[in-house]
Amino acid sequence: MTDSTAPRFSVRLAASEEELLAAQRLRYDVFVEELGGGGPLVDHDARLERDRFDPFFDHLILTDHSRGRIAGVYRVMREDQARAAGQFYSEDEYDLSVLLGSGRKVLELGRSCLHREYRGGMAMYHLWSGLAAYIADHSVEVLFGVASFHGTAVADLAEPLSLLHHRHLAPPELRARAQPGAFQRMDLVPEDQLDRRRAMVRVPSLIKAYLRLGGFVGEGAFIDHAFNTTDVCLILDTARMNDRQARLYQGGGA
Repeated sequence: MTDSTAPRFSVRLAASEEELLAAQRLRYDVFVEELGGGGPLVDHDARLERDRFDPFFDHLILTDHSRGRIAGVYRVMREDQARAAGQFYSEDEYDLSVLLGSGRKVLELGRSCLHREYRGGMAMYHLWSGLAAYIADHSVEVLFGVASFHGTAVADLAEPLSLLHHRHLAPPELRARAQPGAFQRMDLVPEDQLDRRRAMVRVPSLIKAYLRLGGFVGEGAFIDHAFNTTDVCLILDTARMNDRQARLYQGGGA
């Protein structure tokens, strides 16, 4: 017998203003209500988290048809869309020169979140599978985007930031760097003094997921006071993913 309450997922691009608003409402629930973020274009009355870049991104939406609800969102920006917007979103925080000058096709990822009721299950794998299809459709070679630690007290994040710097720093040809005026060192604890297990527990699950896929971080963190976060730049070179990593990324299991 089929459980009619079990999630039935599909992933597609938002194709209407109504669907974009649904994505922005979920982002409000997560980034504003849960994490204490804000921004000049956040609409608290309508409960919408949005910014000036939204019209230029494509918005992947994960729908649970069994409940008629948006379960997750991801927004993605190609180079042609960034040119129309005037820049990539991440360029306010990171110097992307090495990526943009590489001659490879790049894609910016951002605002990834799941409704709280879908965390820890298969929802993220379905969202990743939809992202993988988008990447294949557009022949993307390198993914990047900012990912966040909650809070802006760097001293409290010294161990996980140092772990990322010492163990997962991107190679020079992919190493985006925090903008000079906002550069926050990540090598705060010497590697031989790190409790690696304790530090990894503090790393957010999305960052850990990309590290498992073979991802890296750029050099330096960015303190985002408006969003109450400490940001790092995640970079994933699809050519460096092995078969097992690719299956995980596409939702195919280990």
